Amino acid sequence: MRCRRSTRWLWTGGRSRGLPPNPGGWITTTARNRALDRLRRQTRERRLLGEAALVTGVGDPLPEAEAVPDDRLRLIFTCCHPALAPETQIALTLRLLGGLSTEQAARCFLVAAPAMAQRLVRAKRKIKAARIPYRIPADHELPDRLPPVLAVVYPIYTTGLSGQEQPVLCREAIRLARVLGALMPDESEVAGLLALLLIESRRAARTRPDGGLVLLGQQDRGRWDRHLIEEGHGIVRRCLARDRPGPYQLQAAINAVHADAPTAADTDWPQIVTLYCHLYRLAPTPVVALNRAIAIAEVRGPIVGLALVDRLEAELDQYYPFHAARAELLRRLDRRGEAAAAYRRAAALAPPGPERDFLQRQPAQV
Repeated sequence: MRCRRSTRWLWTGGRSRGLPPNPGGWITTTARNRALDRLRRQTRERRLLGEAALVTGVGDPLPEAEAVPDDRLRLIFTCCHPALAPETQIALTLRLLGGLSTEQAARCFLVAAPAMAQRLVRAKRKIKAARIPYRIPADHELPDRLPPVLAVVYPIYTTGLSGQEQPVLCREAIRLARVLGALMPDESEVAGLLALLLIESRRAARTRPDGGLVLLGQQDRGRWDRHLIEEGHGIVRRCLARDRPGPYQLQAAINAVHADAPTAADTDWPQIVTLYCHLYRLAPTPVVALNRAIAIAEVRGPIVGLALVDRLEAELDQYYPFHAARAELLRRLDRRGEAAAAYRRAAALAPPGPERDFLQRQPAQV
C-alpha cells in the first residue's frame, strides 16, 4: 500500500545546549561508543593472550573472529586502508574489487581515464613502498573505514544502471548494502545507503521493451516495485527517528518524495528543494549543486534553473548529465539550436548504453 501523500521526509537540523533534540539517538550513540571501547579492550586482550601463548608455549593462540563475514566486503574493508588518501582508497577498491573498469572509475570521479590510470599506479607504488600490510581490519576499526566503503558500494550500483552489466552490478551493490546493514545496524548512513539503492524499485519502468530509456517523469509508476518502495520508506522513517542525517539518508529521502507522488505532476518539488539544500550543506559538491538547480527549476522556472546550472560549467564540463540537464532547460525555453548542441555534447560524453542512445536521438526531436 502506498504511503500517504502527506509524508514529510525532513530533518529538523540544528543543535542546542541542554537536553539533546533526540535523547534516544544520543543514548544510542553513547552506547555504541562504549561498546566500541569494550571491543577495543577485548581485541587487545586477545592479541596479548595469543602472543603470550606463542612466547611461553602454553596453550594455543586464540583465533581472531572474523569481523566481516562476507568475503568481498571483507576485501573492500581491507583495501580501504587509512594510509591512502580517501579518493585513492575508493578508486583502487572500485577498480580491483568493484568490477569497474578504469574508464568507469574515472567517470565516478569526473576525471579523464588517463588521469585515473595514473592515480591507480601511484597508489600501488605507495602500497609497495610503504609496505602497507594486507590485513583484515579488526571490528573496532570498521567504523573509521566505513565512509570509503560506502563510497565504493554506491558507485557500483550507479555504474550498473547503464551498460550490459547493469543487473549484476546493481544486485551486488544491494547485497553488499544489506550485509553492511546486518553488520552495523546502528550506523544511520549504512541504512540510508540501502534505502537509496532501493530505487531499484523503478527498474521495470526505466526502459521500453526495445531497451530505450524512459525518463523518470514519463515512467509508468504502476510498474514500480511497491515492496521495495515500502522497504525503503520504512528505513527512511527509522533514520528520521534517529535524527542523525547524512548524505545517503537525504538522497534516500528525496527518492521517497518521488515515490510518494502518484504522478510526476504531483511531485512535491518544494520539499525536494529543501532536502537538496540540506544535502548541499553536508556535501557541497558540484553534482549536488546540479541536482539542486534542476529541482529549483521545477519550482521557480527554467530561467532561474539554467542560470544556476551555467555556473557549474567549469567544474562539470566533462559530466554528461550536466549537458543533458542544460539541454532540457534550453529546450523548455525554446532555444532549440543551443539545446540540440547541448544534447550532442552530452551524447559524446555518455557511456555506451540506453542513456547515450536516448541523448543521440534528442537533437533531431528538438
